[in-house]
Amino acid sequence: MSFTVYNTMTSKKEVFEPLVPDTVTMYVCGPTVYNLAHIGNARPVVVFDTLFRLLQTHYAHVTYARNITDVDDKIIAAAKEGHRSIESVTDEFTAKYREDMAQLNTLPPTLEPHATHNIAPMIELTRKLIEKGHAYESEGHVLFAVESMADYGKLSHRSLDDMLAGARVEVADYKRHPGDFVLWKPAADEDPGWDSPWGRARPGWHLECSAMIREHLGETIDIHGGGRDLIFPHHENEIAQSRCAHGGEYVRYWMHNAYLDIDGEKMSKSIGNVRSVRDLLKVYRGEVLRFALLSAHYRSPLNFSAELLDQAQATLGSLYSTLRDVQDIELDVEVSLAEEPFYRALNDDLNTPVAIAEVHALAKQLHKASAKEKPLLKARILAAGNLLGILEQDPQEWLHGGVSDDVISGDAIDALIVQRQEAKLAKDYSRADEIRQELMAQGVVLEDSREGTKWRRVSE
Repeated sequence: MSFTVYNTMTSKKEVFEPLVPDTVTMYVCGPTVYNLAHIGNARPVVVFDTLFRLLQTHYAHVTYARNITDVDDKIIAAAKEGHRSIESVTDEFTAKYREDMAQLNTLPPTLEPHATHNIAPMIELTRKLIEKGHAYESEGHVLFAVESMADYGKLSHRSLDDMLAGARVEVADYKRHPGDFVLWKPAADEDPGWDSPWGRARPGWHLECSAMIREHLGETIDIHGGGRDLIFPHHENEIAQSRCAHGGEYVRYWMHNAYLDIDGEKMSKSIGNVRSVRDLLKVYRGEVLRFALLSAHYRSPLNFSAELLDQAQATLGSLYSTLRDVQDIELDVEVSLAEEPFYRALNDDLNTPVAIAEVHALAKQLHKASAKEKPLLKARILAAGNLLGILEQDPQEWLHGGVSDDVISGDAIDALIVQRQEAKLAKDYSRADEIRQELMAQGVVLEDSREGTKWRRVSE
């Protein structure tokens, strides 16, 4: 079964074929480490982690690189504001980023290049652009000349004038054209900087990714991913630098996830609705956040809300409850992914909502299945969960678990269940119902059956 991807460059779905047979190179723009990652930052991480998992079912060698931008104006500002060193800021937030993304059940990337570890390739790339007439020095800066590239703007599908209209571009006397962007900028004595042919300076943001891709993955890579907000200017400028310096294709397939809103509004510091992953993890488990992020197609806008999270939590609870019922069934069957509807959905431009719907269908079948049918159905659900990065925990632990200290404990729940059973034996049905309602108010659902009473949490 082939994988079909929507290529931003061509504005259409295409059958994915790697440049080198059985080998895939993928690069996704990572964080600028000056603060905690917010939930909008997490969307591409979860999306491309899911793609990483899928690609590994097709190809023997998949290299997934996600960079760390550890030199930037925002980092310098954060260090000065906190009276800290640059390194203490970047080390702290790099570590916290990794911790938070791991809580979303994401696999570590194959490579994690840091900008400050790749200065020499950045200097070499700049030198080539100057030699080929695509960059120039001006007042201590080195800038890329956008007018030197005939098809600049090909990824955005807009002309240079259209791209600059309303865009945030630095207006400066040292630029030949307003759209020219910085490759190197002078570094103040107190700021991070490196010796270069153009004085003590530091690299521009766009330059970093182009240089690291060539250094670690080669001149042409298969997939480049990121949020839609990066199409212009970041990815457009990456293309300009790399193609003008080296020629060739640079990236064969461009993938971009859509924006994420908070309660129907654009996430913005000015509005005050920015939600960090770390704060959300105090209320919801990471798998709930991941499931919510996968509930919409990656190219569709996603409205992130408490309602969405509660729904994701309830859905996962239901699926884990289904798996708990077959927890003792040993798996001695193999799943043929090529025949699975959920696999077909993921191979259709990573259609996670359809894949999730197929998991629901399997769970429904499992409830009605015979003893002979249950092992394969359980295996199929777990195979889907593995690709989506969900349903990988022990069902009993999930259903009994919580994330905050103030939720009712499992021992307390068990004690109330015993009291409820005693009340029913004494025909005190009013008290039995009162206990059920009391537990429901604390986010605990009781499930009565001939085998006894089970419970699960539906909210924390």
